[in-house]
Amino acid sequence: MKHSNFNLFADCIPVKGFNRSIICDTRNNNYHFIPNALFDLLEMYEGKTVADVKNHFEHKYDEIIDEYFDFLIENKLIFFNSNPNLFPKINTSWDSPSLITNIIIDYDEILHDFNNLIPQFEKLKCSYIQLRFYKHVDVDYIKNIVSQLNNKKSRVISIDFILPYYDGFDLEAVNMLLLENRRIHSLVFFNSPVDRNYQPLRQKMGYLMMVKRNIINEKHCGIINNEYFYSNIKLFSESLTHNTCLNRKISIDKEGNIKNCPSMSENFGNIKSSNLNTALNHPDFKKYWNISKDKVEVCKDCEFRHICTDCRAYVENSENQYSKPLKCGYNPYTNVWENWSDSPLKQKAIKHYDMQEFVF
Repeated sequence: MKHSNFNLFADCIPVKGFNRSIICDTRNNNYHFIPNALFDLLEMYEGKTVADVKNHFEHKYDEIIDEYFDFLIENKLIFFNSNPNLFPKINTSWDSPSLITNIIIDYDEILHDFNNLIPQFEKLKCSYIQLRFYKHVDVDYIKNIVSQLNNKKSRVISIDFILPYYDGFDLEAVNMLLLENRRIHSLVFFNSPVDRNYQPLRQKMGYLMMVKRNIINEKHCGIINNEYFYSNIKLFSESLTHNTCLNRKISIDKEGNIKNCPSMSENFGNIKSSNLNTALNHPDFKKYWNISKDKVEVCKDCEFRHICTDCRAYVENSENQYSKPLKCGYNPYTNVWENWSDSPLKQKAIKHYDMQEFVF
């Protein structure tokens, strides 16, 4: 087998970091750490044979090269074929027919008129919505929101709810809500007595999650954590040229202000007197859309940059829109994760965003 030419599977894409690299397995939502030397080897010799590689190095590193290829074979990252040109690389260009792909709406004391917003979602061709509630709403209210989408035959295919846990929580009623409403992607209950994830009721839909962490308001947003990494070709492709948090996104904060994200200060009108399409056409609305991770300080040297999200609402230097996300504790120069709020370098930004009560 090793006598033939080797190729990475098209959906296995290497990304080089400062100290180490990863191979993103975009088919299986996984990633594998590799040394930068192996990244360079793959870049230079893909399509050649293992013998070609060994010959180039005059057989000085045969043992290491064999270890590299044993690892690649074991993890099903490469295949061997005598005609590697028959297997083109995967297309990593990104586009969408939607003017807006996803919307976040925050609810607190004010309950926005969801029914009047649906026609605006349709005009923007939006398919994904997240609703975040900071005050308790019952199951019937959630059911009513989803039924409005059903009644209008909306193009929205996935809706997530983030809700406070409540006394008298009825697991059976929540499961029935998920079973009866196929548009619901997930229900996440925060401030729960336990951390618990349930299996989806349908393939990749109908998730129920309970988390102990409390979410008081929008300032809890923007945390960068490896638990949130997602390795798929859609996110990977978008990340190459766009900001994966803000690109094609629009939001309504708890006061009804239209924003890029509820956590950002700048607003583009209020839904009581304006509409989403008008905000979208404001000359400044899209200014963050094309800030990819390759343009962000520190992130551009990170091996995780194409499977990670990117917060522009809270950054380490509030005067620099290309500054690293404030709530990221990873250092790509040491490959160490630390509690982001402990860093002395972040204290000025924490004070600027008035986040003292949120750090831990």
